[in-house]
Amino acid sequence: MFENLSEKLEGAIRTLKGSNRITEVNVANTIKEIRRALLDADVNYKVAKDFTDSVKEKALGQKIQIAVEPGQMLVKIVYDELTQLMGGTKQDINLSGNPAIVLMAGLQGSGKTTFSAKLAHYLKKQNKRVLLVACDVYRPAAIEQLKTLGQQLDIEVYSEPENKNPVEIAQHAVEYAKQNKYQVVIVDTAGRLAVDEEMMDEISRLKETLQPSETLFVVDAMTGQDAVNTAKAFYDRIQYDGVVLTKLDGDARGGAALSIRAVVDRPIKFIGTGEKVGDLDVFHPDRMASRILGMGDVVSLVERAQQIFDEKEAERINKKLRQNQFDFQDFYSQIQQIKKMGNVKDLLSMLPGVGKMVKDLDIDDDAFVPIEAIIQSMTPQERENPALLLTHRTAASRKQRIAKGSGRSVQEVNNLLKQFEQMQKMIKKMNQMEGSDGGRLRRMLKGNKKKKRR
Repeated sequence: MFENLSEKLEGAIRTLKGSNRITEVNVANTIKEIRRALLDADVNYKVAKDFTDSVKEKALGQKIQIAVEPGQMLVKIVYDELTQLMGGTKQDINLSGNPAIVLMAGLQGSGKTTFSAKLAHYLKKQNKRVLLVACDVYRPAAIEQLKTLGQQLDIEVYSEPENKNPVEIAQHAVEYAKQNKYQVVIVDTAGRLAVDEEMMDEISRLKETLQPSETLFVVDAMTGQDAVNTAKAFYDRIQYDGVVLTKLDGDARGGAALSIRAVVDRPIKFIGTGEKVGDLDVFHPDRMASRILGMGDVVSLVERAQQIFDEKEAERINKKLRQNQFDFQDFYSQIQQIKKMGNVKDLLSMLPGVGKMVKDLDIDDDAFVPIEAIIQSMTPQERENPALLLTHRTAASRKQRIAKGSGRSVQEVNNLLKQFEQMQKMIKKMNQMEGSDGGRLRRMLKGNKKKKRR
């Protein structure tokens, strides 16, 4: 996400490198390039102009410290302004009420139904009892789509297939939720291909009747400036509480994310970063600003890791690493943990400085498939004892069997084994270093104790 914008902003700020100070002349050229980068990213013109005017004013009024270069100072100013432009701080979803009611709004194809399921999954992980409500009575198979998603997540879906009145369905669902002690009700509504009076009347009636604690406007980030125009049309009518940007992982420009808050004055609360139910992130303006400027987002990366973190499994793996007993079964289980964290390319882009390196790489969700196929074609004995494939006299025939079973070449099997062997050597070396340092530390402590006794 934001690949094009990140590259152009970096290029614009680079023009100040080598300058000893910020002046009217050199900052004017940089600001011009920043504005051009924002407009190319499909940012609203007024938003882009106000943003660059503010950056220029702060840059010229800034006292440059001796230890800080003008380019670094401008990066800090742009970072602060981007953070403010996108809302300043994260805004949590309002779940007051018994039950709390979350109403979805948006055009057809924006991803409302999928997001409803993602949000239900997100809240379920926070130990909330969630009920999904199918109120899209017009789109063919909309109810079935929500039911299928609900079954996958083990979340109940309330529907009345014969009833064509979405307001009635929603009212009945809320009563059902109260009777069955559900804490959150998520109402998926119908959309249209374009904003029309009939749709607006329906969503207005739903909001007036339900009095939801949270109304979220779901919009496809890839539609750029159209997303902002649609957001304004909806806000003028129903005054929603927050925005959800879906398909942000496919948006290399980022105009919607940078413009919506300024145009409708409503916070972006969630972003969709993929097709899987777990590909949902709370929107943090400061972290997104950091990613846009190529500084990564390590905090979000750590949070994702914590969500799938298995303490017992981590202890088991750590013990095997220390004893130099890490095998292919352990390697396979670690791959499964990484896959749960999301798209590999997106994860790599969260590391500082890595974003632009992976920009042109074709890394998809199938990146681990060849490795998984090779490991799955090994016998349990081979997985637990890699030496059988590395040094045993039967290694060659075993590799041929594995290659045939996995549908990969013998060379690919050899490459994986070579990488695994190198990893084993590195682990062993680290353990030896830790052991020698640990021994030295113990001797030092022992020596200190003797001195104290004297």
